[in-house]
Amino acid sequence: MDRVLYLDNAATSWPKPPETAQAMLRFMEAVGANPGRSGHRLSVEAARVVYGAREAVAELCNAPDPLRVVFGANATEALNLAFAGLVRPGDHVVTSSMEHNSVMRPLRALAERGAALTVVRCSPAGELDPAAVEAALRPETRLIAVTHASNVVGTLLPVAELGALARRRGILLLVDAAQTLGAYPIDMRADAIDLLAFTGHKSLCGPMGTGGLVLGERVDAGKLEPLMRGGTGSQSEREEQPRFLPDAYESGTPNTVGLAGLAAGARWVLDQGVARVRARESALTARLLEALGAIPGVTLYGSRDAAQRVAVVAFNIDAVNPSEVVGRLDEDFGIMSRGGLHCAPAAHRTVGTFPRGAVRFGFGPLSGEDDAAAAAAAVAAIAEEAR
Repeated sequence: MDRVLYLDNAATSWPKPPETAQAMLRFMEAVGANPGRSGHRLSVEAARVVYGAREAVAELCNAPDPLRVVFGANATEALNLAFAGLVRPGDHVVTSSMEHNSVMRPLRALAERGAALTVVRCSPAGELDPAAVEAALRPETRLIAVTHASNVVGTLLPVAELGALARRRGILLLVDAAQTLGAYPIDMRADAIDLLAFTGHKSLCGPMGTGGLVLGERVDAGKLEPLMRGGTGSQSEREEQPRFLPDAYESGTPNTVGLAGLAAGARWVLDQGVARVRARESALTARLLEALGAIPGVTLYGSRDAAQRVAVVAFNIDAVNPSEVVGRLDEDFGIMSRGGLHCAPAAHRTVGTFPRGAVRFGFGPLSGEDDAAAAAAAVAAIAEEAR
């Protein structure tokens, strides 16, 4: 493990700042109680831990209220809550052709049950034209749902423009921020984002098994159906699900030790400053794009402008299968990457890499200054052997 260069941060960030593990260990050793289920001091402290995580996430995205941060297992659960809770038969949803299957699969399932779906085609670089989204809207359009940044090529979608469009047309905007929260500045109020799905284990530097959905002020919590119902520690005298936030959507004992880690990771990001994290990752991305672009036989995907993307870079080497490249990078150079279709076949069709897929590098907040050069040198060596 001492020779590992980890460039799979688009899947999950690693290493985490030490504060993440320390907070989780402290919770297990010194707290350990069930939040909100008892009145003793340890239960109260556990509830403080959970609320601290809400506050950190709300601060990172300028949410209207920490209590509108609904926790779940991951961004996928959050997206399913939004789709299943809001979209009814006869409703119309507009999305992009760069979406992850955590968006596409729930929407396809809803379409089978009577909802209508329009997938707006993006450019081969993954860029989305807001005018094309506007042209796709109908009187029955209920929701615009898009990724903030592609998990395949890193291209940023025009969220602020879509938010303004959604407000003009009286439609809700759902943003999948799995690749951006913690790595790119997000302001739900300024960008008119109504629902923000996030994961804790990527740029928030938290553990796996944490994530959630942030509800903007325009979302009527009373009209968002829960995915699951059960014990919440509140209104225990009633057999009906509470309708107030966040309890309406958080049944069962939460992953409190995970949320302790998420709170610590998110606070670490806040202390670093999202703008600073963004600037550093952009610089690494620009170096890697320049170096890979100069290697004969290497094809890059997505925008060549690091300012128009997050720190995710996809490429292929002529005549070498992506899985073979990933294996060589690991075995010969100690570089961790990901190949294939990245759970996003629509995105790969858009950029022209379906069904072959591509190799993906992803920088994280603790990536080293020399990581881009080391990665490019390894790719150059593999490409040279293939020629």
